[in-house]
Amino acid sequence: MSWEPRTYRDRVDAAGLVGFQVAQAQTDLHVSAVRDLSAETSALVSGARAALETYIAAHPHFAESFVPVEVEPHAPPIVRAMATAGAAAGVGPMAAVAGAVAEHVARGLAAVSRDVIVENGGDLYLVGEAPRTVMLVAGDSPLSGTVGIALRSVDLPVAVCTSSGRVGHSVSLGSAHAATVVATDGALADAVATATGNRVHGAGDIESALAFACAVEGVRGAVVIVGDRIGAQGAVRLAPIRA
Repeated sequence: MSWEPRTYRDRVDAAGLVGFQVAQAQTDLHVSAVRDLSAETSALVSGARAALETYIAAHPHFAESFVPVEVEPHAPPIVRAMATAGAAAGVGPMAAVAGAVAEHVARGLAAVSRDVIVENGGDLYLVGEAPRTVMLVAGDSPLSGTVGIALRSVDLPVAVCTSSGRVGHSVSLGSAHAATVVATDGALADAVATATGNRVHGAGDIESALAFACAVEGVRGAVVIVGDRIGAQGAVRLAPIRA
């Protein structure tokens, strides 16, 4: 698995919105909103990270486990969301962290911006009324950057999260170029994307991986890319991306 610079951000075209970047430690967000809300975004990221880091300091197994972890009812909301998502997908809670943070920030910014798009390491959360198309980034697949998921205004708010066994620093036990999951819950979309990607070791696994993802309650649909093969299931509409 290799790391790649986030050059896909150069192709972001969120019509009518201002784009900016906020980074804190391992959290690196690209945000699109009605105006530059860097200060507000930084505060939201700090709050989420503080809650997680404080919890992990007292419960290190939460950050280390590759299987679901039970947490206390009084655990921070973001911790509970990640644990619930991990349990639904059958993976450790940290598999849900990027999607959970993206949703936390997007919903927080929605109080001051009618439209918000938060991208966290390829995992997105979108709030608003404008239709959008989310480009699928799939490493060295010939399909990477050529196809996207078309979202209508009625589809929002929504998370679009991707796991890859070919690109990025996140752990994947599979070899999919991209396993993308669409759901209202950001943590769930992220966790299920990881679990779906773990099931893909070749093009022959696309159909069963999609069936797994779409059987998880709360998942709207999924897309899997392996090489030059792509499959989709559920309530997802694929659309070509213009160069």
